[in-house]
Amino acid sequence: MPAMSKPTQHGGDPSALEAIHGKPPDGWLDLSTGINPDGYLVTGLGEADWRALPTAAQMASLEAAARACYGVPRAAEVVAAPGSQALIQWLPRLRPGGDVAILGPTYSEHGPAWRDAGHRVALVDDFEALADADIAVLCNPNNPDGRILTPERLLALHARLAAKGGWLIVDEAFADAEPATSLAAASGLPGLIVLRSLGKFFGLAGLRLGFVLTDTAIGDDFAASFSPWAVSGPALEVGRTALADSAWCETMRARLADDACRLDTLFAGAGISVVGGTSLYRLIKIDSAARLHERLARQGILVRIFDDRPNLARIGLPGEAASFNRLADALNAFA
Repeated sequence: MPAMSKPTQHGGDPSALEAIHGKPPDGWLDLSTGINPDGYLVTGLGEADWRALPTAAQMASLEAAARACYGVPRAAEVVAAPGSQALIQWLPRLRPGGDVAILGPTYSEHGPAWRDAGHRVALVDDFEALADADIAVLCNPNNPDGRILTPERLLALHARLAAKGGWLIVDEAFADAEPATSLAAASGLPGLIVLRSLGKFFGLAGLRLGFVLTDTAIGDDFAASFSPWAVSGPALEVGRTALADSAWCETMRARLADDACRLDTLFAGAGISVVGGTSLYRLIKIDSAARLHERLARQGILVRIFDDRPNLARIGLPGEAASFNRLADALNAFA
């Protein structure tokens, strides 16, 4: 059996920095995750949602809401799961060992999941090289640089892979803010697997709710892999309500775009270059990201840096005006 990969470092946990710098007087301002700081407001949960076992009718209602929100055709399958992370880890176990190409640099959990399941994994930086593998994996929009590949280009890649029985896996964790980039409308095509989540755009990362949009055969394999109660009752109800709230989604897309522009202005004022990102975070280039990370941590601000890219940092949206001002003051002091 292959050796298990070392745990990947992520944002969202200031405990190690707190051990060094102590707990900030005003609490941590966590800008390390790319999660919407003004996420969907959870209301209306009843006692039964917490105490009763989730029902098949609740699951069907949730999956119908996801189908409508994402624009999934009737011929495709929508399968809910306890977070897209669970889907990432389970996917490699649905197919015998093969050659997997991952378009990088990207979200770091995909590679270990395939490698630990016995597949041969290559991280590639050439889009065309994806077609040479049995399974191609990419994020769209990409994390952390925000790279976007058009649906037309992705469907052409899918056709090349499907012709030899291959799979195209598209992680759309950040696609809710950019719906025109999504392949959800094509998700019934054989061998096309689209992953969605409520963690980023909806700001509900703690809910642990995700979906796989795919063809019937793969969808049936996924459905059989999970227990009857893989998704909690509260997650079913919150997810259904959020996904059906199209007015909130449209308003939030505009708001996030405005806040991202405000963040760009803040960086420009501090003399910092923005080199990528989405409306939920920005990727900046700086001489020493580690130095910036440490200086901001002293002021209770957590950002994301990368061991293999020492001049890059990812910084999420601060949210309220006071948090924007707090970041602005810290960046100006750093400059």
